[in-house]
Amino acid sequence: MTPTGPARPDLQAGHLGHPGRPRVVATDLDGTLLRSDGSVSPRTAQVLREAERAGIHVVFVTARPPRWLDPLADAVGGDGTVIGANGAFDYDVRARRVTASYPIDRGVLDELVADLRAALPRIGFSAELADGVHTEPAYPELHPAWVPAGLVPAPIDDLPRDAVVGKLLARTEEIPDDEVIPRVAEIVGDRGLVQHSGTGGLAEISAPGVTKASGLRRFCEARGIAAHDVWAFGDMPNDLPMLVWAGVGWAVTNAHPDVLAAADRVCGRNDEDGVAEAVALALAAPSTHPTGATGPPGS
Repeated sequence: MTPTGPARPDLQAGHLGHPGRPRVVATDLDGTLLRSDGSVSPRTAQVLREAERAGIHVVFVTARPPRWLDPLADAVGGDGTVIGANGAFDYDVRARRVTASYPIDRGVLDELVADLRAALPRIGFSAELADGVHTEPAYPELHPAWVPAGLVPAPIDDLPRDAVVGKLLARTEEIPDDEVIPRVAEIVGDRGLVQHSGTGGLAEISAPGVTKASGLRRFCEARGIAAHDVWAFGDMPNDLPMLVWAGVGWAVTNAHPDVLAAADRVCGRNDEDGVAEAVALALAAPSTHPTGATGPPGS
């Protein structure tokens, strides 16, 4: 489906930016593949199934932590792998278990919490774990619907020493939202990577080098698939590393201005099945790879 407004050449046959079909379609979820109500539309589900049957790997690459992924199990194809928490966790949604973790070092986490508390007024923290979440009483929650029943908030200092922290969320309502991310990034420096996937001045801190691109690269290298055979779709700044790494980076029309500026191609809005329509065009193009073919590892 074409986006609202003038027709774009991006979605016309012959203007896909790469001949034939990709071998991997990697897509963000919220704001990109999912409708605004959080659902996978029947049209999108159908196209993803057709892509899998045509031999294209479809992988979800999301900021969502493992605890947010189980409701999407029916939509996950292939071997059930989802790359979650901005690349910090590889999650098997069928077995409901984390298969690989790329966490924040606990000593570094303690330093970051102390430095951020000293610099920013009334900042609160929430840690997304391999097996749940640990949230402070002072953390201004943006997604109350996802707070587990029975969660007892406690200071981040009480987090067990062996906890596997994929993302440290930091938020304060005492300074303007648009100042939070750059201020947190300045304090964190090279001790972590500060990413942004939504509104509300939410700073998402990962270990250095852990991004959606690093997770997608792992997925592709394990299957002998090069970056130029990958299409990636996204809408927010945390998607940028993945879109830049992939052979063709797609932005949905409703994407953040920085993502629209960086993308190779633009498809329709998330509420108009934009990802599905772009993938449908790929399915209409001739395949340049035999099903199951392997190639050099992704770069």
